Amino acid sequence: MREVSDVQLGHRLAQLRERSGMKQAELARKVTWSPAVLSRIEAGERTLSDDELPMLLEAIGTEEAADLATVLDRDWQHLPRPQLDHPDQHLLWRAEQMTVALEGAAEAPEVPAAFRSRLDEYVKEISRLASLLLRREHQIAFIGSIGIGKSTAICRATSLEVAGPQGRSVPVLETGGGGVTLCEVHLSRGLGYGIIVEPRTHDDIRSDVEDFVDQISQSGPAVADEDGTPAVPREIERAIRNMAGLAPRRVKGADGKPVRTDPAKELAAEFPERRDLVVEVLTRMGLHRRDRRDEWHSPTLAAAPLEWMKSTFEQINNGRHPDFSLPARIDLVVPDLLEVDDLDIRLVDTRGIDQPSARADLEALLEDPHTVSILCSGFNDAPSQPIQHLLQRARDINNTQIDSNAGVLVLARPDEALAVKDEAGSRAETSEEGYELKDEQVRNALTPYWLSGISTYFFNALEDEPEGLRAFLRDRVTQTRDEFQRQLDAVLDRTQVMLDNAEQEQVQAVQREAGGLLATWIKQHATPAPLSGHVHDALLNEIERAHAASVNAAVRREGEWRSLSYTHQLGHGARKAAVTALQASVTGFTDLCRILSDPGSMPEASELLSQAQQLMSTAYDELLRKIQLTGLTLYRDQLREDPQFWSDNVGEWGQGPGYRTRVLRRNREWFQQPQRRDLEDQLVTVLEREWRTVLERVEAIFGQA
Repeated sequence: MREVSDVQLGHRLAQLRERSGMKQAELARKVTWSPAVLSRIEAGERTLSDDELPMLLEAIGTEEAADLATVLDRDWQHLPRPQLDHPDQHLLWRAEQMTVALEGAAEAPEVPAAFRSRLDEYVKEISRLASLLLRREHQIAFIGSIGIGKSTAICRATSLEVAGPQGRSVPVLETGGGGVTLCEVHLSRGLGYGIIVEPRTHDDIRSDVEDFVDQISQSGPAVADEDGTPAVPREIERAIRNMAGLAPRRVKGADGKPVRTDPAKELAAEFPERRDLVVEVLTRMGLHRRDRRDEWHSPTLAAAPLEWMKSTFEQINNGRHPDFSLPARIDLVVPDLLEVDDLDIRLVDTRGIDQPSARADLEALLEDPHTVSILCSGFNDAPSQPIQHLLQRARDINNTQIDSNAGVLVLARPDEALAVKDEAGSRAETSEEGYELKDEQVRNALTPYWLSGISTYFFNALEDEPEGLRAFLRDRVTQTRDEFQRQLDAVLDRTQVMLDNAEQEQVQAVQREAGGLLATWIKQHATPAPLSGHVHDALLNEIERAHAASVNAAVRREGEWRSLSYTHQLGHGARKAAVTALQASVTGFTDLCRILSDPGSMPEASELLSQAQQLMSTAYDELLRKIQLTGLTLYRDQLREDPQFWSDNVGEWGQGPGYRTRVLRRNREWFQQPQRRDLEDQLVTVLEREWRTVLERVEAIFGQA
């Protein structure tokens, strides 16, 4: 009985036919069917009989078509069945077969407990790696400072451009020196051209409006603290003004010169009470009418699809579209994007970094195994300080994802490469030479983060053809998939070695000896090192680095602001503390396994030692994620349940220079209170418990029968 749906089979058959270069009518003639019948089959509207399928595959006549019959006959018992067009179909089937073999070995009579533990751990590891490979949805996220050209580079790479003045192409995404994009923008493939908007919540919008009111109110608190930063980001201010009909105007004065008038300031004078002014602005924004979530291009429109998309995006992004609210995220859907080997690729234009802060949204992307993070910098400051700050924080919490899932994109402007000098002080003679010299500087700067070998690409959007950038992006996704494949291949190879050696007494004897040495090491490292510093240190450091307006925005929202999240920083601080307490032990265990598996030591135990090393790495990563979540959760409830704490912090705004210093003092005092110290003690208890669990899992695979 066939386990795949008619729709999935029909889609695959159509795909195979198209790849063979055969038209539907031609294939229909070869099998003596009417084109209508074949069309229904490819649409999944008609079931193929067991006799018809082989005939159809033979008529297509490609190796892929012949392979489909084998794929359809496979009986998947443990792993999810991949889609028929999955590019890693055969490797996943090998993983399925190995899982069946491991389950069978575990059911054999009188299996030693340690061997059964090894079998179980291999099943878990194969399942984990297979799940990474099964998922074909990948993101390419562009991360970098505001105003360096991320949006322009994305549009160049994806051909999302329209004709502009002087014969130059201009990007569909709105650009303009930074501080333009209102929110995160996603680009994905679909059946047509469309824009989908996820609106901000009414509570978030009200908070934004309150910040805006404080900024324009003549009687409200100061609009900025000692760093001179406005209370609300300019892209949000612009959208609020447009939605409320409060955009500044220029009129001619009595002398004929233009005079700028600000309706928002005039409104503030009309409504001196802050609460009344907030209500008036919200009323004028008409949020109840702004309930549209998507819009699609129609052939009946006069504008071409990309022209329409550019215009509509700008209206939504600036708050000028009457049907859309303030967006939390905007999705652009187009028929053609960046294609990579049967994968579903989405591009993400993140909000530009306006300060070297540790944003939760960016760090989540850096930790996602299916996201390629393109770290963007301008030419002269590459790698920029915000990028280096993100990388340092990634290393602080042992985020190894950046080793395989990150790339550096240096966005050059005309003539910048020619200004680079070599060691002798001579300028580069060509852009390529300037790129080479700068590349060496970039790699030297990345050495402290163990990323000197990271893939780097230089791109000048005004002068360079985009195909090189496209190839760079495709290669980064392919590298991620290659790493998934390599890890799964390696585990399957080790598993086969284990099964082959299961009955060899000599191997078992050496493994028992190695197990005894590892057991001794475990007894010597049974408890984590004491925590150094405090969980809240990471949060206080970020408050000290942040703009005063960002700190104010965070405390006004009980610690959750797009540029500064209290709970995210506390989770990060907890994980960093765990790394500090355990990293030396984990590294020591890894080094011991490598030494013991050396050809001059215990080569017969190399497979067991490799499994122990991999198990330690995987279990350690799981521990860190749990500690991160624990730190976030422990503090979140107490932060929510102390309105006076937030009120006291809010009251420091507008009191003159030293705002951050005052907030830091209040925060430090709050965290030093006994109930918060108890939270750290609870975290240590969880850390010790989870470390024991890790050691028990590792010890179980080489314990005595």
